[in-house]
Amino acid sequence: MVEIVWGPKFKRVYKKKIKHYPEINQQLSDALKLFVKDPFHPILKTHKLGGPLKGNFAFSLGYDLRVVFKFLDKEEVFLETIGTHDEVY
Repeated sequence: MVEIVWGPKFKRVYKKKIKHYPEINQQLSDALKLFVKDPFHPILKTHKLGGPLKGNFAFSLGYDLRVVFKFLDKEEVFLETIGTHDEVY
């Protein structure tokens, strides 16, 4: 089971997103339930990132939302940001 650390940027961006799109709250909740059990669950489409985000990973929330994170160790994950594909990449 993975422990999640919420980064300050993630919290700030997330608060702005749910004001305009309240359904994101449920999407993230459902995804995190899967994520803590298996960060590479096929539904999440978790993948490594390259370029300036090398060393980070991302998983999908619905069609266009992504959560960018990095592994601090085997059992701890740091959530960096959330946004559309264009916003986070």
